[in-house]
Amino acid sequence: MFWAQSVFSTLLAGSAYRNLDVIKPRVFIVNFFRSEATEWHNIPEFNLLARNFTIPGLSALFPDVHCTQDGDICQVITGQAEINAASTISSLLLSQSPRFDLQSTYFVLAGIAGVSPRHATIGSVTFARYAVQGGLQHEFDAREKPAHFASGYFGQGANKPGEYPGWIDGTEVFEVNDALRQVAMGFAQKATLTDTDECKRLRATYASSSSDVFAVGAAPPSIVPCDTLTSDTYWSGALLAESFENTTVVLTNGHGVYCSSQQEDNAVLHALLRGAVSGLVDFSRIVVMRSGSDFDRPPEGGDAAENLFAAPVGFPPALVNLRAAGVKVVRGIIDGWETTFAEGIEPTNYIGDIWGSLGGQPDFIPPHARTRTDPRTSHCLLSDNC
Repeated sequence: MFWAQSVFSTLLAGSAYRNLDVIKPRVFIVNFFRSEATEWHNIPEFNLLARNFTIPGLSALFPDVHCTQDGDICQVITGQAEINAASTISSLLLSQSPRFDLQSTYFVLAGIAGVSPRHATIGSVTFARYAVQGGLQHEFDAREKPAHFASGYFGQGANKPGEYPGWIDGTEVFEVNDALRQVAMGFAQKATLTDTDECKRLRATYASSSSDVFAVGAAPPSIVPCDTLTSDTYWSGALLAESFENTTVVLTNGHGVYCSSQQEDNAVLHALLRGAVSGLVDFSRIVVMRSGSDFDRPPEGGDAAENLFAAPVGFPPALVNLRAAGVKVVRGIIDGWETTFAEGIEPTNYIGDIWGSLGGQPDFIPPHARTRTDPRTSHCLLSDNC
C-alpha cells in the first residue's frame, strides 16, 4: 500500500496542472460495458452526453468520460473484467486533461450480474456491503480433486475448502459504507421495476424446489441488500455457486451474504482505495449496485449448461431496472446535496480493504487469522503484530 501511495503522489507531483476547468462531479456513474452505459443516455432526468472528454489511459473501446453540462454527474465505462476495470479507474483518478476533483464525489458502481436464486431474482437490483474476490484461490479440476473435498476451489495457502487463506494479497474483501447503502436503497425503493412474461416463466421453474430454498428466485424483482463476488470467470452451476457462497462466508467470517457474481467490482474498489489512501477520493462515498440478468445456477434438477446457454431473457429488464433504480440514487444525492450529501454520510461500520489500509480494524476477519503468519515470508498475515 505504501508503494501505491507513492506512485499516486509521484504522478501528481510530476504532472503540472494544465489551464483547464477543474471538473468536480457530485456523482460518478461507473458502468462496465456499452449496453449498461447507453441505458443512461437520452433520458429525461439528466443529459450525460452534454460534455464529453477523452481521457488518456481509458479503454480503447470507451475512451471518453461523459458529463452533464454543469459537471455534477459524470459517467465512465471501464470495459469488462478486472484488468480493464482497474486500469480505467486508475487512469481516471490521475487524469490531468481535464482534471477531475473527486474528493467529494459519490461513485455509483452500476452493472448487471448473475444472481443466486437463494437471495435475489432476475430483474432485482442488489446493493452490496461486501465485495469478495472469488478468483484468488487454489483450484483442482473437479475430476481430480480429493474425494473428501466438497469443491475444487479453496483459499490460497489453505489445505482444504472452508479454511481461511494461508496468505492474503489485499484485494480479497472490501467493505463499503453501510449507512450510505441504506440511504441508497431507500432511494431505489422509489423506482418502478419492470418485468416480462419471459422472466416470469423462467422464475416459475425455481418455484418447484422441494425445500423452497429458491423462493426468492421465484418471486418478482425487488431491491435487495446482499453481497457480491468478483471473478473474471463467467461460470454456471449449483456446485460452483455453492463453492463461491462458501468463499464469501469464509472471507467475511460469516458476515457476507453472497447473491451476485460479476467481473469488476473488487478491481474498481481497489483502484478507488489506492486513490483514497492518496487523498484523491473518499472511500465512504461508494455505492455498489448490481441488477440480476441471469441465474448463477439452474433450478433444482436442471442442467448447468442449459442455464448458461439459455436465451438471455433477463438481460433487457436488468438493464432497465439498473437504470431506473440508479437514477433514483443519483437524483437523491444531487437533490439532497446541500442538506446531506455535501457533508457526507458518516459510516457506522468499518470501511476499506482486508488490510485496514484506511485505518480501523476490519470487522470481517476471524480472530485466529489475526495472529497467523504468511508461510511464504514468515511475516504477519493481516497485522503488524502477530
